[in-house]
Amino acid sequence: MLETAIVAFTTFFATVGPIDVAAMFAALTPTASQQSRRAMAIRGTLISGGILLAFAVVGRVLLQTLGISLAALKVAGGILLLLIAIDLVFARSSGGTSTTSEEASEAATRRDISVFPLATPLIAGPGSMGAAVLLMANTEGDIAAQAAVLAGLLAVLLLTLSLLLLANQVHRVFGVTGMLVVSRVFGVLLSALAVQFMFDGIAQSGLLQLTMHQ
Repeated sequence: MLETAIVAFTTFFATVGPIDVAAMFAALTPTASQQSRRAMAIRGTLISGGILLAFAVVGRVLLQTLGISLAALKVAGGILLLLIAIDLVFARSSGGTSTTSEEASEAATRRDISVFPLATPLIAGPGSMGAAVLLMANTEGDIAAQAAVLAGLLAVLLLTLSLLLLANQVHRVFGVTGMLVVSRVFGVLLSALAVQFMFDGIAQSGLLQLTMHQ
């Protein structure tokens, strides 16, 4: 259970990127009052938490409805997470963990960014949504493991909220270099987890046994 919680925390930390989100939040709210920033941070975190929780709870049912196997989800999710990990390691921006240039331009003209782009796609982006579905499906109905995944998600959301409330200070303390170092470390960890998900999916699919019999 502890291992599951650690894997979930690491995966959500890498796909959400709390430090990067805080830096973007500070950049998008330079003229907002402290009270306004606090309200947007809390609202954005609650909305994104609801989105990710929904994906975690109903994701498996949706997959079953669409006829998608757990093995296929592990392989597809592993590929998605590996692409995100590569972006983190090489310090590149992608739509999986951040806003696109068009989204950033639109956000710059908004007074309230709690829903867009803070809640989605900065916090609840394609990477974190996919991770929520994949991690919950990987528990295979184990209630304790599911609770561990949700605990990992909650811990990352609370950390994200804390950093949002201290966005300016975080940006000054870490700086660009510090944020890149943290991103790269978690990128390496995420890449290993992504490859493991793909290995598990291929093994679970039965393709290896079929190849051996041939």
